Amino acid sequence: MADEHLVRAVGRVLSPLTDAATAPRQGDEGAPEAWLVFDPQVERAVRDVRVGADLLVLTWLDRARRDVLAVRPRGDESRPETGVFSTRSPHRPNPIGLHRVRVLAVDGLRLRVADLEALDGTPILDVKPVLGAADER
Repeated sequence: MADEHLVRAVGRVLSPLTDAATAPRQGDEGAPEAWLVFDPQVERAVRDVRVGADLLVLTWLDRARRDVLAVRPRGDESRPETGVFSTRSPHRPNPIGLHRVRVLAVDGLRLRVADLEALDGTPILDVKPVLGAADER
């Protein structure tokens, strides 16, 4: 189980959120608008994203702990300890964030999005469209 895989960031989050303690826990809990800023090397990958699109953004939660295997959900001490694979805790063996966002604006290598709770500077690993029943991508 010691497999390691190389993953490179394709961009960074530009957000007014800088403190995990005061940031919303989920994007739909009051997250401010933010920008996804992509590296020039992935320009062709970004070119077909349109305003109004719903995207899944995968991030590397670079400030999360990697030694946590169980948490009390939402930090609530009255709740039972739960394995991290059954929670949305950022602290986990591989702290990959999964965020559903809506594209508000496209400006070259920058996408303005709604509902992103990631902190400023968070590395972006990948972006995928949210598919509906009629989509065949």
